[in-house]
Formats: sequence, C-alpha cells, structure tokens
Amino acid sequence: MGGIIKDPISATLTEEHAKVMSQLKEAARARYGENRKITDGNYDESLAVKCVNGTFVGRKIENVIVYRGIPFVGEQPVGELRWKAPVDVEKDDGVYEAYYNGKCAPQREVEYSAAYVQGEDCLYLNVWKACNASAEKKPVMVWVHGGGYEIGGTVDPGYDFQNFVTENPDVIVVSIPYRLGVLGFLHLSHLPDGADYPDAQNLGLMDQIVALKWVHENIAGFGGDPGNVTVFGESAGAGSVSLLPLVKGSQRYFRRVIAESGSPAMSRSTKESIELTNELMDALSCKTVADLKKIDAGELVKAGGDVILLRGLPERDGSFLPLETLDAYAQGAAKDIDLLIGCNKDEMSTWMGSMGMDAYNLWANDLKEKKLAQLTDGEKELVESYCWDIRDESGEHLNRLLDQIWFMAPLFRTAENQTAAGGKAYTYFFTVRSGHGMELTTVLDHPEMNDASGGAIDEGFSKTMRKMWVQFAKTGNPSLGADVSPNGTEKEWPLYDLENRQVMIFDEFNIHPEKESERKLVDRERTYFLSRYYIF
Repeated sequence: MGGIIKDPISATLTEEHAKVMSQLKEAARARYGENRKITDGNYDESLAVKCVNGTFVGRKIENVIVYRGIPFVGEQPVGELRWKAPVDVEKDDGVYEAYYNGKCAPQREVEYSAAYVQGEDCLYLNVWKACNASAEKKPVMVWVHGGGYEIGGTVDPGYDFQNFVTENPDVIVVSIPYRLGVLGFLHLSHLPDGADYPDAQNLGLMDQIVALKWVHENIAGFGGDPGNVTVFGESAGAGSVSLLPLVKGSQRYFRRVIAESGSPAMSRSTKESIELTNELMDALSCKTVADLKKIDAGELVKAGGDVILLRGLPERDGSFLPLETLDAYAQGAAKDIDLLIGCNKDEMSTWMGSMGMDAYNLWANDLKEKKLAQLTDGEKELVESYCWDIRDESGEHLNRLLDQIWFMAPLFRTAENQTAAGGKAYTYFFTVRSGHGMELTTVLDHPEMNDASGGAIDEGFSKTMRKMWVQFAKTGNPSLGADVSPNGTEKEWPLYDLENRQVMIFDEFNIHPEKESERKLVDRERTYFLSRYYIF
C-alpha cells in the first residue's frame, strides 16, 4: 500500500493476539473431524439425503438437522488443480457421514476460521433444515461469508444457522466456502506459462457458482425449492452475491440477492490484477506459474497478505465479469433478480479500532491519495471540501470519506442502476451499532456474541429484522404484514425509486423508512461520483 504499510492488520497483531489465536486453535481444532464413507449400512435413514454425488447422513440437534462437509466438486483443487476451474461432481451411490465441517481455505491467521484446520481441499458446504415435515418445498437461503476475499470460512461459530432455522423453520439455509486470496483471485494468464490458467483471477466466484449449481440440483432432497433460492452475504460475501448475477448463466441458480455492506464496486481491473501479480512474483522471486506451484499454500497466502492485502478482489476481465460491473446493472443485467442491499453506520470505524489510530491514519491517507490520483482537478477539490467538513487528529474525516467510497456511493448507485433498468431494489441503513459487520449477530441470530460487540440488542427488533430477511427470501418483498410480523405490527418497506429514494432505517426501537436525502447518507455533489472509480 504505497510502501507505507504493507499489511496493517498483521502490523497490529500483538503478543496478546497470538495468545488468543493459540486458544482459538485449541477450541477450533477440537471440532475437526473427517467424514467417512459408511459401508456397513449402519445409519439413521431419517437423517440421510440422496444427492447426485452420494447419500449424506446428517446429525439432529434439537429440532434441526445439520449436514456438514458435503463436497460440491468432483475433485478438490489440489496439486495439478491449483488455480484451475472447479470440477463438477460425478454420480456416486455411496453413503457418507456429513458430521464435520470441511477444512478452511488457506489464509493468514487472523481470526477463528484460520484457527481451524486449513487446506486447499476446502470446497465443502453445509445445510440446515428443520425437522418439521412440509408438503411444500421451502425457500432456500445460501450464505456467502465475508473476509475481504482473503480470510473467513463456514466453520466460524457466527455463521452457524442452528438458531436461525429454529426460529424460521420454513426456510432451509446453506453455507458455502470458496478459494481465498492468491489461491482464489490471482491473475496468471500474462505469465510465460499462464495460458493454461485462464480462470485464476476469478476462481473464488466460480467456486460459488458450482456450489449454487449443486444446491440447484440437490436441495429438493432436503425439502428445499430449487426455484426459490436467495444468495446472501456480508462484506466480501456481499460483493460476491452482487457480482454473481452478472456472470453468464448464473441466474438459473437463484432469484434474489441480499448484500450486506458490499457491492459490485468490490472488484478490480485486469491492469490492477496484473500489477498485483507482478508484485507478488517479485516478492517470491518467481518467474512462472510452475515456480509458484512449488510453493506451499501457507507461504503463498502469507506473501499475498504482505503484498496484496485487501486488493485481492474479483477481476472485471470482460469475459467472466463485465468490464464495468455497475454499468452492467444500469444496462439491465440483473433486472430479473430481486435485490436487497444496505450498510451500517460508520463502517470504517471497525478498521480504526482494530488497527489503532496511527496505523489506520497512515493506511487510510494512502488510500485517499491513491483515489485522488485518479480524479480530475475539480473532483479532487470536491473530495477535499468534503473532508474539511470534519478535520481533526482522530482521522474521522478519513472514516467519512472511505465510508462514502467503499459503501455509501456504490450502494446507492447499484440501487439506482437496478431501478432505472426496471429491476427491484430495497435499501437499508443499520444504526444500532457503528462498524463493519455489526448487523451480523442480529441477522444471523447470535445474541450470545453481542457482549463482545457492545451489549444486548432488543430481542423484538432482532426478530423483526430477521423476519424481513426471511420474508424477502420467500416473496421478494421484505415488508411484513401483521400476520407474520413478530409483534403483530405491519412494517412496510418501500421499494427504492428514483424520486423518493427511500431507505429502511434500522434504529433499534424505530424501524422506519426515510428518504436518503433526509439522512444525508451520500453526498451527491462531493462524493457520489466516486462510485465511477470503484473502491481502489
């Protein structure tokens, strides 16, 4: 990042963090196990589901059956398949345990998923279904985790959907992983032997599509409706699910998208991708893909974190993804997909809190200068004017600016482009807590995690917000009638339109729609144009 701070996250990892990671490893790895083939016929058939690539036997936990570690590819991306497109499953009549999460994708040791067992053989999904029998097929919600496209995994306790499905037994939830960092998003085709790796820059998204294909072909066996699938995710997961509709042929696998704090702006150009690959090659003293393939995955992701931190994004290559993803929304590429998109108050405060003020200000100033270098003189003046509204040593002006670049401007441009093209979009703004990911404990129903992020959140509010997500997944409209509202009170969530631009405000004790202009969520004169330049 401009030679100032290569890795602000690792730069702030303290001895205390190392101790916490050691404790996490002990807890996480205690959960690890390997699913085995069942050859003696000794299993509970009521917990078994026949799929294309095998019959999988889950475990019943109270009134929910969970299936963990189901492979959704025919061969795992190891050895000669590193940096190759995912391989589709083949027919298999075997019976297999589905008791344990698969390995997490190789990543830096920053949080819980990294503490679990890692491996390039990581493409396994999980399914949660209620035990209640239903004559009608249930809507399906497919979760894509965040982590800057570099960290994270489905094993994270915050991504366990036991509580969610217990409260909402009328939906089925699937969580899917994907390859991360330099193993999932690394441009290689420009290298001397790179012609054999044409997909390397977008493998993580390809993994997601193959997982969705598996869901489409097999979810009916779990009681799900393959014709009513919603993909939802946060951060990089939100970036992913908002890019997926732009991939040719993908829309046959889902009807709706929920993007929490992420947008199609979370992507990079081919030029940027090549520059980053070249930096990595220099750092590793490599010349060819063959050289890279000799390097252990752990060393690769460590070098990737040092060089490419937060820039290892999907590539707008003009083939798999359009050259201009936001323009593609305006041209109607996703008009048949229902969209719910939003973000939180003061998203960037999370980075300041985790990095510390001094490191954050160095990093954020570097990002600001890189952005200014792309702008016209007139646009630079507007941005500086916006920053000077608040100018102090705390870095708050940088928080506000990066909130606009990373979240606010792309959010509303996506909603506007979707609406202008004839599609449906709903927008929201979460205010209960400030910071990136602060809505997750509410949306995914993990109140036990609230103490670590600021204390309890009103239970009625939380149930209402979750019910709106579920209602959107069911019908394409998150509004709640009195018959489905947790407190019996109607909640009307208006469609985003180009005249009123209404946003649903999630205040803890007052969920209500409000005009975007009244809340001044985006500065339309001084920062909105930044969405034309993407986030970097």
